Amino acid sequence: MAAKRPPALDKIDVRILAALQRDGRSTIQKLAQTVGLSARASLERVRRLEASGVIAGYQAVVELSRLARPVNVFAEIILERQANRGRFEKRLAAIDEIVECWEVSGAVDYMARFVCADLAAYEELTSALIDDENLGVARIVSHVALRPVRRFTGYPDSLIARKPAKG
Repeated sequence: MAAKRPPALDKIDVRILAALQRDGRSTIQKLAQTVGLSARASLERVRRLEASGVIAGYQAVVELSRLARPVNVFAEIILERQANRGRFEKRLAAIDEIVECWEVSGAVDYMARFVCADLAAYEELTSALIDDENLGVARIVSHVALRPVRRFTGYPDSLIARKPAKG
């Protein structure tokens, strides 16, 4: 099945996306005022962006430090054999404490962000990954996060407005 082409975005679509990144709970009326359209036209555009998959969903940003004192660890994961990738990725997807994971190029295979109750919980998770011979994890290099300097708050407007590559 061929990938669905993303819709062509105009300046108003970009403004809608930027506004919704800042405030996903914005009412259609407020959004319409922000972008200079009627509420109906704004709603139609939002629905089109949702239907095309450009808007993938909405979620609350939880300030976890107000509820607990978790440990954030960025882990570089190196596999012994690339043949185990599928099994390994399936296992990672089942671990709730892995809140984000990327396959990367270079000397490591994956970068994962763990958020755990404490270092003992992190150590238990990573030991289980290393000890499972079916996964083929050669090494995990851990970097304990000390404090956030800048958190993700949305993509830059300049990237949203960029024209997709022709192909």
